Order: sequence, then structure tokens, then C-alpha cells
Amino acid sequence: MARIVMKFGGTSVADMTRIKAVAERVKREVDAGNEVAVVVSAMSGETNKLVAFTREASLLHDAREYDTVVAAGEQVTAGLTALALQAIGVNARSWLGWQIPLRTDGVHSKARILGIDTDDLIKRMKDGQFPVLAGFQGLGPDNRITTLGRGGSDTSAVALAAALHADRCDIFTDVDGVYTSDPRIVTKARKLDKITYEEMLEMASLGAKVLQTRSVELAMNHGVRVQVLSSFVDMPGTMVVDEEEIVEQQVVSGIAYSKDEAKITLVKVADRPGIAAGIFGPLADAAINVDMIVQNVSEDGKSTDLTFTVTKADLDRTVQVLESRKADLDYKAITPDPNVVKISVIGVGMRSHAGVAQTMFKTLAERGINIQVISTSEIKISVLINEEYTELALRALHTAYGLDAA
Repeated sequence: MARIVMKFGGTSVADMTRIKAVAERVKREVDAGNEVAVVVSAMSGETNKLVAFTREASLLHDAREYDTVVAAGEQVTAGLTALALQAIGVNARSWLGWQIPLRTDGVHSKARILGIDTDDLIKRMKDGQFPVLAGFQGLGPDNRITTLGRGGSDTSAVALAAALHADRCDIFTDVDGVYTSDPRIVTKARKLDKITYEEMLEMASLGAKVLQTRSVELAMNHGVRVQVLSSFVDMPGTMVVDEEEIVEQQVVSGIAYSKDEAKITLVKVADRPGIAAGIFGPLADAAINVDMIVQNVSEDGKSTDLTFTVTKADLDRTVQVLESRKADLDYKAITPDPNVVKISVIGVGMRSHAGVAQTMFKTLAERGINIQVISTSEIKISVLINEEYTELALRALHTAYGLDAA
């Protein structure tokens, strides 16, 4: 007998037909003798609708009331899923975040989980009851409903799996696993049987919307084995596991990309101590995250060019902050460029293999693709290129690293 947490995303519970299909899938695990806890998201599109209602009611809305409204989507789905399970003979009961309780901090709309009291849940499960939990929501220190931010149901499920010491956490979504690259662009992309937490974390942070980044962090920190699989295809998915579980590790596991990038170049900024702090300090104060940074070598020792990236959404605000400080920073011009994409080669095998970067640079050069910025980590190499070369770069690199499906 295994203890399993099964999480179903919005597309999996989009209507009553799909909710009934979810109930049948859960029943199969129940009939196999497993202890099962279910976590559900709101029906597809419902959270967006509720968010729109809060904005219509008040543009400068109270975040506590925002959470009260948007948490309602998961409440509906949890109740309907429990009813669908009861209708086919499963002793199910719905639970809301405050009933468990799933305790969070008080940062409404993007709360972080502090702990889960599972005593009552475990007792009910041992008595033969199967809980259906509303994901995405918790209880703050002031006993107000909180929400965990978009995609927070993944985090709820992994946190619950950790608290219950579950054998695994199955995340059901509209894709059948994690691929070596985006299969919509790279037709020869193949599904991975296993991927390490670190690799999945890099992919998630780079825009692979298979799993929410915080849920992967949580799984890695608590050693929760996570399986990503489809609600609509009955086949094994991709297991996200510790590196030690993968016997023969590929040098490169995947090629990811992020179009949510914008480049900014400060031309002829003064080359003196404190300038970097003068640039990036105000951006941090404005809650603008800076990613890739490159500084040219100063020829005369007086001025240099500094290039960095931010998200596209932050581009205009970044330019505004820097222009307001032009006198202090003493730069000649500022050049924004939203037409860029970040391409990343990811693999824990890079730690023990040389030449990974050389393969990337050579492959792009052979296709006439200019690299604008480079950044590296222990298991990732990222480059910034012109957006128009996205598809060409992804396909070429996928082939170069031997990732193409046979």
C-alpha cells in the first residue's frame, strides 16, 4: 500500500465531465489499496474571472478581500470532486485550507506555507476516508484566508505530500510529462522518464510551465518524489527525483527558452567604484529583478558599456528609474531592446563534462546567430539572442546535444 497525493489542475477539472473522469482516476488508486489525498485547482478560467471581479469592484482592492474572493474557485471544485467520488462509492470529504489548517504567513495573494497540521487528516485517512483539498489557499496568522499566488495548487500538493510523508505526489495536467524542449517548436523533442529536482527547477524558472517553481523547491527541500502526467492520457509521466535516483545521467537533459526577457544597455557609463550599486540598488528598491549582466572592458579607464536583462513587464519601469538617475549615473545613453530571447542548455551532467559551452557557441555560430549576453551556473548555460532566431536555435541545439527522438 502506498500513500499518494494526487493533484489535478484547472484543465483537468474544467467541467463536470472532466471532474467525473478525475473521480474515476482516483478510484483506481483507491481500489488498488492505496491511501489517497486529492488536491484540486479551480476550474480552468475561473480564477481569472474572480480576479476580474475584484478589479471591477475596486482597482485598489484590499488584498485580504481579494484572497477571500479568488479562493472560492478551489472551494467549488473540492466540493464537486468529493461529490463525484461519493457517487461512485468512494468515502470522500472536501477540506478547505483553513479547515486542515494549512498555516501561511500574512502576505496576502502570495503567501508562503509555514506548516500543515495533518493529525486530523491522517486519522480520517486511516479510518478509510479520502480527503479532497482545495489547493492554492491557506490560513494566515490573523485567521484570514490567504492564497499562495498563481500556480499555488502545485505548492499545496507538494507541501501536503511532505507533511503526510507520501510515497509520491502525482501532478495531473494537460501535458503528459517533461520534454527535452518545447514539443510545439522542436518536433523531435522527447519525453523524459526522470529529471532531477535541480534541472526541473531551472526549466520551471525559465518558463517551462509544467510545474510551478516554488513547488519544485519544496519537493527538493523535502525529498518529495513528484510525477508529472496527463489527465487525458493513461500512461506514465516524468518523475522528478533526486540526482542519485538517475543511474545514467545525460550531459544535457533539456533546452529551455524564455521570451519574457528585455535587454537594456547603458552606453558610456562612468567606470568607477559604486556605479553598479548606483544602478542596481534603485532597481532593487523598485522590486525589479535583474537577471543576466555583462560589462564591457573599459578601454580608457573612464567609461564602459553595461548590459543587463529584466522581464518585459519591467522594461518601461526600469528605463524610467534609470532616466530619473541619469545625472548621478553619468551615462551617455540608454538603449532598451524587448526583441530578445534567452536560450538555456540544462543538465546536471555538465558538472563532470567539459565542452558543453563550446558546443553551444559553435552550433549558434554555424547558423549565423549572434550571442548578445552569456550567463552560466553549475548546471546551466544561458545566452541571449535575437528573438527571430528562437526556433532555429532550439532545434539546432537539440540536435547538437543528441536529444532528438529516434
